[in-house]
Amino acid sequence: MIQQLLDQKVKSYPRISVVIVNWNRRDMLVECLQSLASQSLPPFEVIIVDNGSSDGSVEAARSCQSLPVRLICNTQNLGFCEANNQGFAAATGDLFALLNNDAVADPRWLEELAAAFDNAPKVGMAASKILVYDRRDTIDKVGHLIYWDGQNRGRGTGERDHGQYDQVEEVLWPDGCAAMYRREMIEEIGGFDEEFFAYADDAELGLRARLAGWGSIYRPGARVYHRRGSTLGVYSRKRIELIERNRILLVFKHFPWSLIWRNGWFYLRRIIAGANAAARGKGEAGKVPGLWPKLQVLFGLLSGACKALPLIPSMLRKRKQFQPLRKLNNQQLLNLLRQYQIPLKDLSEQAN
Repeated sequence: MIQQLLDQKVKSYPRISVVIVNWNRRDMLVECLQSLASQSLPPFEVIIVDNGSSDGSVEAARSCQSLPVRLICNTQNLGFCEANNQGFAAATGDLFALLNNDAVADPRWLEELAAAFDNAPKVGMAASKILVYDRRDTIDKVGHLIYWDGQNRGRGTGERDHGQYDQVEEVLWPDGCAAMYRREMIEEIGGFDEEFFAYADDAELGLRARLAGWGSIYRPGARVYHRRGSTLGVYSRKRIELIERNRILLVFKHFPWSLIWRNGWFYLRRIIAGANAAARGKGEAGKVPGLWPKLQVLFGLLSGACKALPLIPSMLRKRKQFQPLRKLNNQQLLNLLRQYQIPLKDLSEQAN
């Protein structure tokens, strides 16, 4: 009788495909898989897309006995975007769950995220409550906010968790570290933009989905514990370069022209505010030790902007191609950005 009830519970949920993109970090991957094995709603399939790991990650995944794993092995690092799209193409589920290899999921993670789609046909995305792995009373992000120059930041980043984000609510989009997407939505608007490679890719996909009329729901019971910045390092010049480059690509692909023309002004305000915060030891830059590392952050910003320039024509072509799917007009988009705007002070001074 108990088994019949369990079977009925499983059948009442849509089929779920969990996609994990992996690039080295063998021990983290093993812990990530162990957390999936203990889910209250068992994952029907787990797809690991390995980007050419050299640390035994593939062998560890193949030897996983706690749950069935399907492996896609690339010979080189194709980036977060292309690897996830490979996972989407191989998936058989109605819902696609993304989980970073450096994250550990609470046992109710999948069950809570899946509930966001119950009787909600226009909900296309579900966001997790992501906490810092080694400081589990500290928020990494609970959905996203955005500034007028396209820079986005996790909502609640660095705050002590005392239940202030414990209500189910709409958010701008989920963080790709631990998110769930409806297959129907991905098939309609497409997956990740592979020109982004990594970072801000979830922002581009999320904003594209919102423009196409899809909703995004945050489920505080879907908890994940994340080792932030473990792939390239929080202050890695490469990471900062990609974030800055992709911020610009996001703007040219989706922002109203009224904001694009003023982007330089908003960007300058953010840089000045960030420099002032850093001088007082606040914000991400304020935690960077020494003058030379701080200069590396600056060089990363400048290099990212330069690398964005040759990709802008491609973004404009994609912008035009997307227009038939767009449901929000420019005023509605501006209202959405205003609703989820991050104050400049918070953007400059927040840090985990």
